[in-house]
Amino acid sequence: MNKTLFPIRIVFIVLCTAAGWLVCYTVREWDSYRVTASSVGFCIGALVVLVDVMLKGFSLRGLSALTFGIAVGSIIASLVATSPLFAEGDPEMIFLARLALFMICPYLGTVIALRGKDEFNLVIPYVRFVPHEVDVPLVVVDTSVLIDGRIARVCETGFLSAALVIPRFVLNELQSIADSTDPLRQARGRRGLDVLNALRAIKALDIRITESEVAKKEDVDAKLVFLAQSMRAKLLTTDYNLAKMAEFQGIPWLNLNKLSKSLQPELMIGERLEIELVKPGKEEGQAIGYMADGSMVVVTGGRQHIGQHVNVEIISLLPTGAGKMIFSRMVTESDHLRGD
Repeated sequence: MNKTLFPIRIVFIVLCTAAGWLVCYTVREWDSYRVTASSVGFCIGALVVLVDVMLKGFSLRGLSALTFGIAVGSIIASLVATSPLFAEGDPEMIFLARLALFMICPYLGTVIALRGKDEFNLVIPYVRFVPHEVDVPLVVVDTSVLIDGRIARVCETGFLSAALVIPRFVLNELQSIADSTDPLRQARGRRGLDVLNALRAIKALDIRITESEVAKKEDVDAKLVFLAQSMRAKLLTTDYNLAKMAEFQGIPWLNLNKLSKSLQPELMIGERLEIELVKPGKEEGQAIGYMADGSMVVVTGGRQHIGQHVNVEIISLLPTGAGKMIFSRMVTESDHLRGD
């Protein structure tokens, strides 16, 4: 039992017991039944607490479903009870039939609403309220992220603690791309489907599919922004235009490209690298190689080793708009022997 609720429940039962005792002061005829009244108050309090304990885990969403089912059942019963079917007949039979309607219809409505709680939703254009914990951070995923593919590797590391929200219209768009007659688009779509299956295979990852649709393809970006804004979620996309639209609306967005750059190790003068030389440089004896992030490495004295993987030592770094230009020299055998 919850330690915070336990004293509250005890106080409630005591108050109910005291209320039963005090009722006897109001009704003089019950003055000799104070013990009985107190016992009744105690039983009522205990019964309420018991119901409270039995409703443990009954969420606000369950209460919404319950209310919805009772309301719909009552409306149906009222419509049938006031129909011409009950215009004539034995008054007692009509009363019993109406009573049965008002008992059966709300019951059936409640059972159906609660039984289908995984599908019960209130749709406010573009939004579907799903039965999940509201305190979990949410990230709405764009089609471009699934096609990009890096999100699966990021999620496998366990660094992303948020739940991924994938709208149904994103899945439909991905399927449409995979079914395209254009081989390039088809390959991109199939890669997105593979990434989606890879995400599904990660047991610790919380993936939520929202049954939200769009009438036109042009509405996808606007709907993604609206969905993220309504759910107070972040937007995960590699689409620059969509990201800027979200930023204008005040929606935080996650940038995989920025994440990739931030994970690149900081290079220092004197540090050694292994790199493949791919082409000659501008100066005599120079060769060019590239880092995994696209940074250019200029190697002095490396022209004769073009096409090979070599060890080089950084001698200077030049920041550029596209990244860094790294100047280095070949590491000789004497360097290895000295351990420099």
